[in-house]
Amino acid sequence: MRKQIAAANWKMNLTLQQAEQLTNDLLSTNHKMGVEQLAILAVPFPYLTSIQARLKNNANMFVAAQNCAATKNGAYTGETSTEMLESIGVQYVLIGHSERREYYNETNSILTEKVNRAFENNIHPVFCCGESLNIREAGTQNSYVETQLKESLFHLNKDQMNGFIIAYEPIWAIGTGRTASSDQAQQMHEHIRNVIAIQFGDEIAASISILYGGSVKAANAADIFSKPDVDGGLVGGASLIAADFATIINSLK
Repeated sequence: MRKQIAAANWKMNLTLQQAEQLTNDLLSTNHKMGVEQLAILAVPFPYLTSIQARLKNNANMFVAAQNCAATKNGAYTGETSTEMLESIGVQYVLIGHSERREYYNETNSILTEKVNRAFENNIHPVFCCGESLNIREAGTQNSYVETQLKESLFHLNKDQMNGFIIAYEPIWAIGTGRTASSDQAQQMHEHIRNVIAIQFGDEIAASISILYGGSVKAANAADIFSKPDVDGGLVGGASLIAADFATIINSLK
């Protein structure tokens, strides 16, 4: 069975003290996870080791970096390499988040290199993809997302893709006042799984976890996660409230 995952993206929020308190609050909530369920907290770089230490006795909870460098090392001031992340025990990293693509001009080719660096240092990528409002209105979202996958992931082998994590972000439904339905989420997740199946085979496609990243909240998580090709969520604002994120964890299949 593929992993069911509740991933939190704290983005550029919280002081260290607030981050530690949020983690403590989350750990004290009434959340339960089975063997095939995970919670991943993508926290700001300065807090990785502190939050990781607080999670050390929780077998199903991990920290993730929110980004990594496309290069191995060298004169790249302000960058953080996957070698550095591995050295402090980080096992997951977000790659290609919509904000990184939009604000920092991260192209599919750059993300290819980031995926490669993650695998070189034994870190699991959480690869983000998704379309903007103009793409959705043009009705070309399927081909657009397919291109994102092809140009950044299709060079990988089956072993690397086995159990891979993809997060689908309908950018048009985040902070726009528009709402993506659980059926729309299922349609794109099914399409993503089919694209992977054509390239890597049905067995690999069945193994990948596809998370939904479109304004998942405590109130809608159970409905969204009930869809057959939705394997959890990449959660923004709701992950900053311990009780809400605990509810989202408990909504996993």
